[in-house]
Amino acid sequence: MTTKAQLDYCQNCRLLIGQRVTVTVTRPLGSVHPKHSDLRYYVNYGHVKGFVGGDGDWQDAYVLGVEQPVQSFTGRVIAVVVRRNDVETKLVVAPEGAHFPKRQIARTVHFQEKYFDHIILTE
Repeated sequence: MTTKAQLDYCQNCRLLIGQRVTVTVTRPLGSVHPKHSDLRYYVNYGHVKGFVGGDGDWQDAYVLGVEQPVQSFTGRVIAVVVRRNDVETKLVVAPEGAHFPKRQIARTVHFQEKYFDHIILTE
């Protein structure tokens, strides 16, 4: 069940769509999850400092459209992955001017989001 606090948090994440953010990449493209060795990252993944996520840590983010491992990336938030059965929500960040259809975003983040009931917001 979704609480009011979760709804407020999701609304705040939604307000980030279109905003320019910098992602500190903690799990580069091709890396393996530190606790789950069967989970390989097919995108760069990290967090956005200055915005606290639902778990109390910095807000997590996927980086789409960057085909090599990076340590940091600045781009635009193009979507938000809202997990209905978890406290976390993930931002989706892409290069300036890049467009990814919702279906492509879903396929790209499926490697990790397949474990959660989620929706993808793009507006």
